[in-house]
Amino acid sequence: MTRDFIPQADPGLQYRRQKDEIDQAVARVLESGRYVLGSEVETFERDFAAACGAGFAVGVASGTDAIRLALMGVGVGRGDQVIVPAHTAVATIAAVEAVPAVPVLVDIDPESYTIDPQAVGAAITQRTKAIVPVHLYGHPADMHALREIADRHGVAVIEDCAQAHGAMWRGSPVGSLATVGCFSFYPTKNLGAIGDGGAIVTNDEDVAQRVRMLREYGWRTRHVSEIRGSNSRLDEIQAAILRVKLGVLEPDAAERRRLAQILQEGLSESVRVPTTADGATHAFHLFVIECDRRDELREALRGLGVGTGLHYPQPIHSQPAYQNRLGRPGQFPVAERACARVLSLPLYPGLTDDRAQRVVALVSQAVKGVR
Repeated sequence: MTRDFIPQADPGLQYRRQKDEIDQAVARVLESGRYVLGSEVETFERDFAAACGAGFAVGVASGTDAIRLALMGVGVGRGDQVIVPAHTAVATIAAVEAVPAVPVLVDIDPESYTIDPQAVGAAITQRTKAIVPVHLYGHPADMHALREIADRHGVAVIEDCAQAHGAMWRGSPVGSLATVGCFSFYPTKNLGAIGDGGAIVTNDEDVAQRVRMLREYGWRTRHVSEIRGSNSRLDEIQAAILRVKLGVLEPDAAERRRLAQILQEGLSESVRVPTTADGATHAFHLFVIECDRRDELREALRGLGVGTGLHYPQPIHSQPAYQNRLGRPGQFPVAERACARVLSLPLYPGLTDDRAQRVVALVSQAVKGVR
């Protein structure tokens, strides 16, 4: 491995770029003596809702919990079917099963890697209560097509926006395009905490209130559990950090798109690079290429000093926990092909133009070497 290694992600760099402001925010919380569900969370919820074009935001402990509580908030329960893409982070499926509802996998669009609306329409049954499109890698799903299907069948749409902070569909921010939007603030996300965190956003006040109760033991009034709830609270320190980072989300998103353009222009002749559908604004949480002999290319790049990631190496139905339960081999061919070929390259705010160009040169060199 070379001394000047370029990691695929660098959450520590995010901290160093805003170190003084983040340190001051953390100190403010420590000195306040209020560490759970105080003014930092309240202020962040208000500001994040506004950034998403939504009326309400509710901070929770993780992105997985955001999906779980959102599903419960719209009335999804035991045995209900929830349609989800076969190519996603396993967290999406784990959240559905925690409700506990039944995930119904469908295939993805080969260009955007997001859920295929035609497959969704074919999968709906009388037991379907929700659709969970995932804005994978930062590319929005076709929300107009999905909303049309959902409205026709009377089912809820829960957006999984964990990788899509700053993305838009036809001019509207993701998270504001359906019944509820769910976000993760895992450290590597476009809006990342220094630890776990998540939020739901919605324009439905009743849903927001129900999620607030669900995140804290079913309380509307402290110590009085009106419904069954759990403990899933965004803490004050993480909220204070997120307030700082929310202030630079837009310029960071612009920087991601500019760096993505450098990679796209430099690599389009060597590998399949990401595309952006008409009407979509890509957030470029990840810059994902497709290539033959992916694993050999990954190893070659490691030797050349370029870190990569696999998002994701196996479709959901082929993973041990879900084999023979959520699908069979060959059932979701687009997802299976993508999982065998995708590779995430370095892309994040603070990656210099010179290093982005170096990634281009080294990927081009490595591709020639493994052909």
